[in-house]
Formats: sequence, C-alpha cells, structure tokens
Amino acid sequence: MGITVETPGILTTVQDEGRFGYQQFGVSPAGPMDTKSFYLANILVGNPRNEGLLEMTFSGPSLRFDEDNVIAITGGDLSPCINGEPAAMYQALLVRKGDVLSFGMMHGNGCRGYLAFAGGLDVPLVMGSKSTLMRNELGGISGRKLEKGDQIGFLAPKAELPNMEQRKLEQEMFLDKEIVLRVVTGPQDTDFSMEELRRFFWYGAEITNEFDRMGCRLKREEPLHHIGDGNIITDGIAFGSIQVPPNGQPIIMLADRQSTGGYSKIGTVISVDLPKLAQSLAGYKVRFVQVSIGLAQELYVKRIRELEALEKRLGN
Repeated sequence: MGITVETPGILTTVQDEGRFGYQQFGVSPAGPMDTKSFYLANILVGNPRNEGLLEMTFSGPSLRFDEDNVIAITGGDLSPCINGEPAAMYQALLVRKGDVLSFGMMHGNGCRGYLAFAGGLDVPLVMGSKSTLMRNELGGISGRKLEKGDQIGFLAPKAELPNMEQRKLEQEMFLDKEIVLRVVTGPQDTDFSMEELRRFFWYGAEITNEFDRMGCRLKREEPLHHIGDGNIITDGIAFGSIQVPPNGQPIIMLADRQSTGGYSKIGTVISVDLPKLAQSLAGYKVRFVQVSIGLAQELYVKRIRELEALEKRLGN
C-alpha cells in the first residue's frame, strides 16, 4: 500500500508544485507554501521537483509504513522520529515496513515541514495536479486535510537510491523573528502617494494571527492611506501580491489565495523570499525592501540553477 495515518497532525495536506492554468475559472494553484523546502525534499529522494508530497503545519502526523520506502524531511523542525528515535532532516532515509514515522510540535525553527517519498504518492490528478485546495475541496485526499485512518499508496517505492550517502544537506534554519522581504512595486502602486510608498518601505509591520495558506494579514502602527478609496476593478492575484484594503493594513496573498481581488496591490514579494514568510509565526516583524523586477528574475533563475546543480550532483 504505502502509509496509514495514525494521527493526522493539525494541518497535513498533499501538495505538488501547484495547479496552473485555471485561475480564470476561479481555481487557485495551491501548492507548497515554502517552495524551496518542497523542491529540496523531492530532490533528496530522487523525484521530479514537482512531485506530490506532504506539507505539515505546526505539528505533524504519525504514519505507519506498509512497505519500505526512502523519505526526506525538510522545512521547519517538527521533531521527526522513527519508532520513537529522532530522525535526521535534510537527508534521504530508509523507512521499513511496520515502522512508524511521527512528528511533534514545531521546535522553534520554522512551522511548516515537508515529507517526500521516493517514487511519489499514488494520488489522482485533478486538473493536472495532486495539490489540495481545501476551500474548493479539490485534489489531495478528497480535497481535505489528512484524517486518522487515511491510506495513501506509493507509486514506485524504492528501498535504495543512487548515492544514498551523498543525499544529505545542511539543515535550513528559520530562527529570525524579524524577516526582510524584497518587493517589486505595482501594479497599483500609483494608488498611493510617493510619501505613502516611502512609509511602506521605511516602517515595518507585524504578522497577525490571521495567517493561513490563503494569506498573511499584517498590522502597521500607522495604516497606509490610498489616494482614492482602495478599491479597483477586480484583477488577478499572484503568489506574494500585497493587497492593501481600505483599512490600510496590508495582506500578503499566498498559495491558496483567491484568483482575483478588488483591492489595490502596492507590490509583490519576490519568489525567493516567500519561504521565509511561510516559516514565520504570528508576532514576527516584517520589513520590506524595494528591488527591481530584473533583480527578482535574476534571483529566481539563480535558485533554479542551484536546484538543477544539486540534481546533477546526486545523479537524479
């Protein structure tokens, strides 16, 4: 079979790279919140980078393995154990039939973990993707988070991988309680005066409790002020778009965002910085730095090339 869920954790879902090409029909891409950790987990087990895996939030599940397979755990530290003994992160590990892989609560280093299985998960494609979009009840396991008793099969499990001893990376650390996010301004930055734009970048904000897979609402001591009323003709929303509703408190739109919105967008957080936000918690401070779209593209291409180099080194 694959795995059986003994306990599900707070929010564990199947996610692949995302469901693309359907936003015009109101279907958001979903996909991983922390794309870097997602890619690294799949690469470590020899999968294509876009393969489906499990994303865990705040606390992870307890999974009984019904057959051998190689796994990798990346992202935030959710205290993984195999049969009660601590399990290494950022490393390919063989888990045997009958073993129980369990997770605890977040351990002060990030809040979202990623668990990849060699050969991928046997989850049906919905609109070309395995990703779970809970508000539309699409993808994953019946369009919902994992529940006790769920069973998920492996597509092509492997008891061994080439270069197993090299499939190990330095663990990512997410310890900063004040993060810096680089932003490309627009498309409605002209809805704000130059003074308001300056204030947006000069003064920080705080992450509130209203922070989930759809978006992250921030709190500023002094709200931003629009030239108009803050409303626009509805248009598309990207991963990282920063909406500013009439109350002047920014919202960063994330993986499960609605496909369109009618509030002015002052800018967009660049792709390579979104994992830092995904691993942050309520109460953390956020500061924004303005960058050009050219730099944002250069950094994105650099990350892709680094991932390709890792795949080549491991013989994927």
